[in-house]
Amino acid sequence: MEDRERDARIRYAVEHTQVFRPPRQTLATFGATVLRYHLVSQPVYADLDFAGQKEETVVRDGVVRADRPQVVTPFYLARLEGFSESASRYLQNLIREYGPHAPGLLYSYKNEPSGTSIVSGSVNEVANRIRESLDREESPLESVILGVDELWDVSVMKFIFELTNASARSNFSELQSMGLLETRNGVPEDARRRIEWMLEQARNGNLDPSVLHRELERWNLFEEYQDRFLGLFRKH
Repeated sequence: MEDRERDARIRYAVEHTQVFRPPRQTLATFGATVLRYHLVSQPVYADLDFAGQKEETVVRDGVVRADRPQVVTPFYLARLEGFSESASRYLQNLIREYGPHAPGLLYSYKNEPSGTSIVSGSVNEVANRIRESLDREESPLESVILGVDELWDVSVMKFIFELTNASARSNFSELQSMGLLETRNGVPEDARRRIEWMLEQARNGNLDPSVLHRELERWNLFEEYQDRFLGLFRKH
């Protein structure tokens, strides 16, 4: 499949995805959030002409786990591995526009599909049934998404993107009110608290020190924390 055709299909999936029942809560600022979704879509075979065929809908269930938002800066992002040349150029533009130490939020997600079923009824009928059930159960962290069957993961991604946009302002405001966006030597207070937590976890054997080392290097803080980091390997 050519890139142009692939891009067109992705645009189609995005344009035809609707969050039918959004979660009643935004993403937590100071902890992880577990969101359950029910993605309903018309099956790919729906356009085939079968005599006496009844309307059916595909329902995909899954969970999106959102980590606690992490305060980062363009400087930090530029030191992460795995960025393409184009992404790196974009980060350099951010640094020029906002400065290397302007705080922002980094959201991390994990999508865990849990099952697929085919049920009778149209997409709207099935979506309404699920929504009514969730409303009766008062499920604040469950959603219904109208998506595109063959590109259902793109539909989930749009759901995540919209939820992030809806959550970012309140997350940012709460972190700011607690002084966690204030920077010292280019490092936000939230990042320093995270490093302290990682030091404690590594000291107790709950975190591989190499993970802590990478985080210190990304913030260019290894020299500042060198004695405490090396102390993890001293025998008591």
